[in-house]
Amino acid sequence: MATLRRLNGWLFALLVVLGAGAIGFLSARHNHVADWTFGSRVSMSPETRSVLAKLEGPVEIVSYADPQGDLRQTIAAVLQRYQQAKPDLHLSFVDPQKDPAAMRNLGITVDGELILHYRDREQRLDVLTERSFTDALERLVRGSDRIVAFVTGDGERRADGVANADLGTFASQLEQSGMRAVPLNFSQVAAVPDHTDLVVLASPQAALSPSAMKALTDYLGNGGNLLWLADPGNQDPSLQPLADALGIRVLPGELIDASAATLALKDPRMIALGDYPPSAITRGFTLTTLFPEVAPLAEVRKSEWQIVPFLRSSAQATTQSIDGTSANAMKGPLDFGFALSRLSPSPAKSEQRVAVIGNGDFLSNSYLGNGGNRALGERIFDWLLGDDALINMPSRGAPDRVLTVSQGSLNVLSIAYIVVLPLLLLVIGGLIAWRRRRA
Repeated sequence: MATLRRLNGWLFALLVVLGAGAIGFLSARHNHVADWTFGSRVSMSPETRSVLAKLEGPVEIVSYADPQGDLRQTIAAVLQRYQQAKPDLHLSFVDPQKDPAAMRNLGITVDGELILHYRDREQRLDVLTERSFTDALERLVRGSDRIVAFVTGDGERRADGVANADLGTFASQLEQSGMRAVPLNFSQVAAVPDHTDLVVLASPQAALSPSAMKALTDYLGNGGNLLWLADPGNQDPSLQPLADALGIRVLPGELIDASAATLALKDPRMIALGDYPPSAITRGFTLTTLFPEVAPLAEVRKSEWQIVPFLRSSAQATTQSIDGTSANAMKGPLDFGFALSRLSPSPAKSEQRVAVIGNGDFLSNSYLGNGGNRALGERIFDWLLGDDALINMPSRGAPDRVLTVSQGSLNVLSIAYIVVLPLLLLVIGGLIAWRRRRA
């Protein structure tokens, strides 16, 4: 019997050694990584995978890193996981010390600087992180920087502003993905510059001058793309020519939604959306968005524009006047976001696109971080610029990074960890000591 137990022990030890050897053998010849985090965000985000899938054809990456030290190995290790997702992503190294004159001509100033080549496009990276690398890949997909002109001079939301109502945070994020925000002041220029890809009219507080409105309508008539953010009470007569050219109307009053209380929203003027009418902008979009103080929109006449609603209130929504009265109230569902398109009068492009939204706060510094506001804003800009391949990109960041805990639950957790758990440990320790004395 003792001999059999010893034999079993030796067999078990032999099996353990063989198993360890087999694992080592397989791991030396096969590279398999399993990431069980949400969206595989530790290894590579869904957004990065999506951008890589949009790149049809090889991507050549040249790193100008000194062979001395570990920088080359670090860069190669970081890019290896991208190469697993896209095998035709190639990395090569150049020693910047061998030809300093050539490095100066190339503008290489940082050890390890990367230049990404895709077709006839090029992007540069000084710092290699997943965020910066994904942004560079997105710019490669986009092709070239897009010029987005924000109308200024009449109290509009500023693209470089830091005030709560401004769009500075969103505009800076747009620039990371290949859009360049520039001011457009019609007191300084008589027309929209030819190289402009998109004009943004963001909630002007003062009346636009006749020359400014003529410049905008001329730009629209010549095939330009436009984003018009209108707020409640923004029925300035100076904007009527723009509305007439589009065949729409900003309705008086603002939306209120009685169902806001069920979503823990204290202000009924805060419109929450989790369901969207089918459109090119919202296809596959499921994130909840928040819109404070919304102006309803309406199509007033048929025109050459194809008008598709993509933001619509619930059936419980109604309108009220700006002063809070409900006279002549309209019942929901009511549209407050239109996507307009038509054959472009410009021979340079096939389609002209315009978006009109009865709210500008959802992209402001105050509300950009709520729900899917930023992701929806990126979709709107991608659609307006004709970058349809980027519209369905997964949203950036992990949706479960913020844990919302009510005050009651927080009190329970605090009592459990500060009082209950220490008492439980004391009781268990006392029981163990009591049993040892009895033994």
